[in-house]
Amino acid sequence: MYGTPYINKTVDVIIDRPLGSKHPTHGFIYPLNYGYLPNTVSGDGEPIDCYILGIFEPIKAFKGKCIAVIKRKSEDDDKLIVVPSNRTFTNAEIKVLTEFQERFFEIEILR
Repeated sequence: MYGTPYINKTVDVIIDRPLGSKHPTHGFIYPLNYGYLPNTVSGDGEPIDCYILGIFEPIKAFKGKCIAVIKRKSEDDDKLIVVPSNRTFTNAEIKVLTEFQERFFEIEILR
């Protein structure tokens, strides 16, 4: 569980797929900002991925609080849920907001 040590911590995220951008392979449009934690490695050998919730414009970087981790049961690829420090989201809200990509996987939300 690569993402769980970051729960309740402030993290700096680099956004490589800003809100409104198109996925390079699958062609869908990102309805939120999506990025990664620099200088980390997840189970897939890539940096740990992050969904940014609560920011409604495209951004290049973000500093916020990790409130949860999406654990994909079929893959070793955690996704951090990062939000502004004054915001929170329920598990149900997280599922709805990340459904565009996570609907293809069986997931568990860790707090």
